[in-house]
Amino acid sequence: MKRIDLSKMNRPNSIRIGLLILVVVLPLLPFVTDYLLHIVILIFLYMILALGLNIVPGFNGLLDLGYVGFYGIGAYTSGLLTVHFGLSYWLIIPLAFINGAIWGILLGAPTLRLTGDYFAIVTFGFSELVVLFLTNEIWLTRGPLGLPGIDVVSIDLSLFGGPKWEFGGELPYYYLAIFMVLVTLFVMYRIQDSRLGRAWFAIRDDEVAAVSCGINLLTYKVIAFAISAAFGAVGGSFFARWVTFLSPDMFKFWESFLILCMIVLGGMGNIWGVMVGAAVLVSMSEILRELLPLFGLPVEGRFLAFGLIMVLMMRFRPAGLMPIAAVAAQMRAGRVKRKRTKISVGINKK
Repeated sequence: MKRIDLSKMNRPNSIRIGLLILVVVLPLLPFVTDYLLHIVILIFLYMILALGLNIVPGFNGLLDLGYVGFYGIGAYTSGLLTVHFGLSYWLIIPLAFINGAIWGILLGAPTLRLTGDYFAIVTFGFSELVVLFLTNEIWLTRGPLGLPGIDVVSIDLSLFGGPKWEFGGELPYYYLAIFMVLVTLFVMYRIQDSRLGRAWFAIRDDEVAAVSCGINLLTYKVIAFAISAAFGAVGGSFFARWVTFLSPDMFKFWESFLILCMIVLGGMGNIWGVMVGAAVLVSMSEILRELLPLFGLPVEGRFLAFGLIMVLMMRFRPAGLMPIAAVAAQMRAGRVKRKRTKISVGINKK
């Protein structure tokens, strides 16, 4: 019996190690093209973004519709510092992280006293303000003209008498994206198992009970918002150095909605579920981009497919494909409460 239990405990780790080996050797397979590597890098990028956003709705139970604003802030932070000051990517990463955290605090401190729809509306307004700023402040961002000339990522060993190696093609960005996903995963698991993470889960499950245990709601929510915004900015900084061109149109509200769909699809609060949701939606987006024109349908029709998926998920799997027990229990409790309310209302009418 002990051997069986140990094998069950080690099975998830074996699966994770196998997946890691697969993604590491994927570029070496003969059928892999640059296009496929580009799609996988995009999946990794959205995994980072989805894991960052998951802190707010998944760990704290707050609806954030303005996450793309921090994504854009991180991207333009990386682009502007590169174009005007020529800073290295490895120095820009911590600067983008700090800048995103600062903007998260500036937005979260005055607004996190709001709850529900009110908070969601404020975050949505923030994302739209960021896009308007990037579009109208031509003196800084070049506005609709876009920001070209962003340098690629490079590894400079000249200070140690070594060479300077600039990234070319998709392969080096592929392994850089893997490294960034692994770092993000490590941080998320450390936070999840920490005192901070347990406080967030208590807030998500029952704010009144959390306050009675001595948890300062505003302080912990602001910390969550700051860390989430920081990871969004880190994802944006990678995106800027990968595509080497930025435009305000890249950071529309649709991006926030897409990332939120990944979290809902995979399972809010579940780290691996969020990653699965990112992989499914990005892959489906690219498949539909190729298939829809073959049937004479516009490419934008894939957005309708995403909407249909979300409707079906809310109907049949409201807690996601890989739900965690606490969120699933809350969903079931909400359904039971609504059913009892309907029954009582029907009895009163009679």
